[in-house]
Amino acid sequence: MAETQQSQKGFAEVNGTKLYYEVAGEGRVLVLNHGGLVDNHLWDASFYEFAKYFKTIRYDIRGFGQSALVTKETAPYTLEQDLYHLLQFLGIEKATVLGLSLGGTLAIDFTVQHPEMVEALITVGAGLSGFDFGTPPPELVAKFAAMEELFKKGDMAGAVEVSLQIWTDGPYRTPTQVDPVAREQIRVMTARNFARGDDEEVKPQEINPPAFGRLSEIRVPMLIIVGELDDPMIVKIADALEQGIAGAKRAMIPGAAHHPNAEKPEEFNRIVIEFLNSMA
Repeated sequence: MAETQQSQKGFAEVNGTKLYYEVAGEGRVLVLNHGGLVDNHLWDASFYEFAKYFKTIRYDIRGFGQSALVTKETAPYTLEQDLYHLLQFLGIEKATVLGLSLGGTLAIDFTVQHPEMVEALITVGAGLSGFDFGTPPPELVAKFAAMEELFKKGDMAGAVEVSLQIWTDGPYRTPTQVDPVAREQIRVMTARNFARGDDEEVKPQEINPPAFGRLSEIRVPMLIIVGELDDPMIVKIADALEQGIAGAKRAMIPGAAHHPNAEKPEEFNRIVIEFLNSMA
């Protein structure tokens, strides 16, 4: 969607890092957390649409997009505290927190740690800290190993392609069966992140105890979005969230895998806006 209104853009020097952010719209606050391998442009088809109804924030998580590099000198940190300090920097006291994949893990962990700041929670193909997936299928293990090997060899294009097969295509489709515009959007972002040069050995700290055993602590309106064609392990997490969070609602987007917002933006935007408006 073309930009239809002005946005505030800048960098917030918070929590020992520098985070790129954009803000548009007025009213109740909606903050968007992108997934791993991508950046804030994941929300290109949603950001200005949401900004028609809400004060909408998108940003690059530490280690992604235009935000600061993660290096061996980086002090211990958590993504939840990065988000907390970003919201403090922007003068935000309460927000709906939406996250996809890694951003969904972050959104859940943030809600558990800072319940006073969360008005509602929306996850999209989310991860879940502390969740036991069991033994993954051999073909998935092989693809992750191939992606890591290609990355180590410096074959970034090859590594990006495998990552697209794992996540954007999903386990049920070939690349040619995926919307080429959405696939290219994810490819460009992933390639950009692979080229950043972050220290892959430095990881954010995880919350302790993890969120899986604390889902009953989440008492805000909750919407769980999952793509019909996403990986079964992601569907298992959606099941766990629905069972563990009282009153949680669930929406499935047909014909999409791990990035339903990119593949089916109109349907995705409608689902989110209707959910939030139902809280008014």
